[in-house]
Amino acid sequence: MSKTYDNLMQAFAGESQANRKYLAFAAQADKEGCKQAAKLFRAAAEAETIHALKHFSNAKNVKSTAENLQAAIAGEVHENTGMYPGMVADAQSEGEKAIAKYLDMVCKVEGIHAELYKDVALDPAAEGEDYYVCPVCGFISKGKLDGKCPVCGVAAEKFYTVK
Repeated sequence: MSKTYDNLMQAFAGESQANRKYLAFAAQADKEGCKQAAKLFRAAAEAETIHALKHFSNAKNVKSTAENLQAAIAGEVHENTGMYPGMVADAQSEGEKAIAKYLDMVCKVEGIHAELYKDVALDPAAEGEDYYVCPVCGFISKGKLDGKCPVCGVAAEKFYTVK
């Protein structure tokens, strides 16, 4: 790839991380009652999203929906089979049991995400059910879930809807 492409992807990664970091900072500011700081963190997070999306687009990484679904499947499968298992093993070898358990949970969820993408890839334009996201582990349920999250056990009523 070109130096320009590499720069755009480096900038995309940095802006994406800044977005998530600033949202975490905003949540902490909210907890501490620092309303103006929380607002600024959320505004900056939105600005970083604008930057990230434009960098990603300028790098010509947004393709057709069919191609984007295949890229998403590949990414989720990599996380589920390549990335997270090694991280779990590292955390276990370092005695970080809680982190190992958490990373294992995320690993399982990434595999579920891959299957959801594969399902949609069969007919990307089909109308279907809403998705419900677990606020603890990121599990996604197609359609309303009864009972508890099958990955982390949080009550289904805590899930939020994504349409």
